[in-house]
Amino acid sequence: MKKIIVALAVLAVGFVKAQDYDYPKHEINYNILNTMLQTSVELGYEYYINSDQSIGGDVLFNDRFSYASEGDDEKFKTSSIKASYNLYIDESGDARGWAISPFLKYRFGNFEETEEVAGVSTVVKTDMNSFIVGIGGGYKIVVKDRGTIMPFASIARNFSSEVNDRFSPVEFNAGIKIGYRFY
Repeated sequence: MKKIIVALAVLAVGFVKAQDYDYPKHEINYNILNTMLQTSVELGYEYYINSDQSIGGDVLFNDRFSYASEGDDEKFKTSSIKASYNLYIDESGDARGWAISPFLKYRFGNFEETEEVAGVSTVVKTDMNSFIVGIGGGYKIVVKDRGTIMPFASIARNFSSEVNDRFSPVEFNAGIKIGYRFY
């Protein structure tokens, strides 16, 4: 009986070890397009569960609604945190190629704009605190198993009536993430 248990244990360890892929398990990234177009900073981290899926987290400073621009009398004072699940559907099996990414995002802060009524200027604030659910897709290019470039686009739904009264409930975004993988 002991021999059978030992044999099963050895097979189980061998099976688990066979499932362990030799590739970097972590990636940090930066959305350079956001900085160029919106003066926003988006930093991200991705943990590879296996060779075709990962979970990620992003922090966005000076986050804006979609690609809404600021006028002379408008100012976004918002930041966001985002959690995502990333499924790589490329046949290569090493977390590269086409990816689908459902995500949950929480934006917090205010949007301020100055309105002039009867010659009197007043600052109107829109509370931007809201949960956002969306899905994105992109194509990840891996350079020498460490460097990554990923152009992507996403669509999301905002769940705040105050935000939806001022902006559209549907938000489009795009970007180019530059990243680095490590063990």
